[in-house]
Amino acid sequence: MLDKSQGLPADQVFLDLEDSVAPLAKRDARKNVVAALTGGDWTGKTRVVRVNDWTTTWTYADVIQVVEGAGEHLDCLMLPKVQSAEQVVALDLLLTQLEGSLGLERGRIGFEAQIENAVGLVNVDAIAQASPRIESIIFGPTDFMASINMRSLVVGEQPAGYDVGDAYHYILMRILIAARAYDKQAIDGPYPHIRDVAGFRRVARRSAALGFDGKWVLHPGQIEAANEMYTPRQEDYDHAELILDAYDWYTSEAGGKLGAVMLGDEMIDEASRKMALVLAAQGRAAGLTRTSSFTPPATE
Repeated sequence: MLDKSQGLPADQVFLDLEDSVAPLAKRDARKNVVAALTGGDWTGKTRVVRVNDWTTTWTYADVIQVVEGAGEHLDCLMLPKVQSAEQVVALDLLLTQLEGSLGLERGRIGFEAQIENAVGLVNVDAIAQASPRIESIIFGPTDFMASINMRSLVVGEQPAGYDVGDAYHYILMRILIAARAYDKQAIDGPYPHIRDVAGFRRVARRSAALGFDGKWVLHPGQIEAANEMYTPRQEDYDHAELILDAYDWYTSEAGGKLGAVMLGDEMIDEASRKMALVLAAQGRAAGLTRTSSFTPPATE
């Protein structure tokens, strides 16, 4: 799996030392991760290692052995089950000392924080601003569901009896608001039913609609669906670019220096431009090309 993941069309790959590794295999897993990072070809991918959380006895050795062995080949460390800002600060201090002793560029390796229980969600604002290394806030649905006693064994799906609304809406919005307030990415967690691609799309569509930046995949079969769900629709991307071009022209000297104008049946202004910038940036990042263009109205 470590070899295969290098060639998959995913933006990021994280190599796991936590829940997917049995306790008796933790030490060997560190060696495998270092070998994969130093000997593999991860071109075009963000390289991340998920260490064990601070309530275990493995965290400090995870960080030390991985950074000592592959620090130059590492982009981020992922800290699971984050419950407080202090846990982020502790990781930052340890990594900063390692960077100094190894001659690595200080601050280059980022952090991703997983919110996986009620305490972490309550403290998510403090966690998001605990270190300049924080790049992403991630929702960990499985542990979170257990932490609040949600009556379901199907991760990401609505619990039986919850027939109005979305049981995850508050959690997702809470993470998203904290991420946006401190200029971080918001990432949705996994959908374990790897053969149910339709289910993956349904769950991913929920967080994508809110504004999340992406979602974990657990299997190569989920990648195409994830990239599709978090890429703007072509018509939305085209419309965003149209708004940007139209607003740029109408606010110019040639366009009459107008701040609010009609674009077809829609009024656009500075707020419209800001919304369009978001969708346009997402479309460009996904490699979309526009299929229409703005033509300034004819003047007499």
